[in-house]
Amino acid sequence: MPAQPKIVQLVASGDLRLSANQTCWPAQAAMEKALAAALKAEGWKIKRAHAVDPVKKHGFIDSQRMGIEVFRGIDSDAPLIVAEAVWQYSHHLLAGLTTHRGPILTVANWSGQWPGLVGMLNLNGSLTKAGVKYSTLWSEDFTDAFFKTKLKQWLKTGRITHDLSHARKLEKVKVPAKAADVGKKLAATLRAEKAIMGIFDEGCMGMYNAIIPDHALHACGVFKERLSQSALYHETLQVSDADAQAIHTWLEKKGMTLHLGKDHATELTREQVRLQCKMYAAALRIADDFGCNSIGIQYQQGLKDLLPASDLVEGMLNNSDRPPVKSRDGRRTLWAGQPLLHFNEVDECAGLDGMLTQRVHRALQQPVENTLHDVRWGETFGGDYVWVFLISGAAPPAHFVGGWKGAEGFRQPAMYFPNGGSTLRGNSKPGEIIWSRIYVQNESLHMDIGRGCVVALPPEETERRWQLTTPQWPIMSAVTYGVSRDQFMAKHQANHVQVAYANDAKSANDCLFAKAAMARALGIQVNVCGALSR
Repeated sequence: MPAQPKIVQLVASGDLRLSANQTCWPAQAAMEKALAAALKAEGWKIKRAHAVDPVKKHGFIDSQRMGIEVFRGIDSDAPLIVAEAVWQYSHHLLAGLTTHRGPILTVANWSGQWPGLVGMLNLNGSLTKAGVKYSTLWSEDFTDAFFKTKLKQWLKTGRITHDLSHARKLEKVKVPAKAADVGKKLAATLRAEKAIMGIFDEGCMGMYNAIIPDHALHACGVFKERLSQSALYHETLQVSDADAQAIHTWLEKKGMTLHLGKDHATELTREQVRLQCKMYAAALRIADDFGCNSIGIQYQQGLKDLLPASDLVEGMLNNSDRPPVKSRDGRRTLWAGQPLLHFNEVDECAGLDGMLTQRVHRALQQPVENTLHDVRWGETFGGDYVWVFLISGAAPPAHFVGGWKGAEGFRQPAMYFPNGGSTLRGNSKPGEIIWSRIYVQNESLHMDIGRGCVVALPPEETERRWQLTTPQWPIMSAVTYGVSRDQFMAKHQANHVQVAYANDAKSANDCLFAKAAMARALGIQVNVCGALSR
């Protein structure tokens, strides 16, 4: 009699929005089928812990309550796979995973479509912050040698080991004396003068990993001003039509192309852009009211039901060259000639990272504009592994080929953004970059930081990558120096990565070391990842 297959439980977290879950379900179903075949080849069988809902027409866990109920039916000691082919809300699963005693494996398909690897990286960062032990794995088709070898390891031992040799503790790296001095002085100034991070509602889209505990933030000299998106909505409606039109006209004169139509449900309309211009002015005035040094707008969920997307707003805020907005009394131009740092999806780790970046780059006379991107996907091109970093909002036109003239506005996809709104799309210019991520582990702050560059791909290759992801959003074609795809995936603790340009390779290295030194002086544990050049 043949041996009975061993059983592994499987769960899949999804979006909170029904439209997203229904649209993305076919990709998830295909991924689970391929994963089941890989497990079958090893003598294991998948037991799905929750059924496909015939009414909802998808098989995702779509709320925290549902996740808690599903985990009540799972053997806490059984091996468990979290399979993700889509963007997902980590808090749907977090309650159950915190008490699961058996081995946990997070798995994503290697696709830019919705995408699963972004969702998995967010879950991984959340599990790390929560102190939950897990292993992680990814594959294009679940038949490659890397995947099969690592899967066997997990099935046999309950854990996977990855190559993390690219990450070195800062204490083991020689930091140039000048950069170390700059970093220490900037840290001392921040702690002494203190800074305020404006939070327009905390905890966007279940991103538990994006919330910094207050005590850890306070140790850096940074404090939260907890603001309400209701106040932002109200303030948006108080901005005059004349102010909104002036902002809109400024964008057009700068050369931004807005692809306008008349159908609110499917096209970008002038009314949507007008409301975004009002939100932009409102955000600046509220930040001024509270003396904020940076702000983060959650938008999803909440504002999506009331206003167009905040993404155009975020990208404008992060640019030095942006539409001027006067204070309420009309006497001052707010943050004239400089960005008001905005962190997309109220990701506080990105917000703190951006604050450090801005101060270091200003001190070293390097470009201060910075943004987060999703670690969306990637493929090899021309001998390099070229990442697709892609985000819906916060990318400044200073990063684009052609600046504002290279910026385009398309309607945000209706699946996520029912009230539309313009994107701020552009193709990131070639150049030297510093990438980084602050994350929470063992109740303390950590930073991974490395060097890389943005490469100029042929137009047809850039367009192909856009079409395989989200063509309405800004793109960055990035190479990470000395860090392979699998090393990056195994170590990175978030769906987001922070990026900033420097004028040349030497300047970029100076920025990296100064920022690392500043972070260390603030009590952040720093890993320098990869190499300083190609």
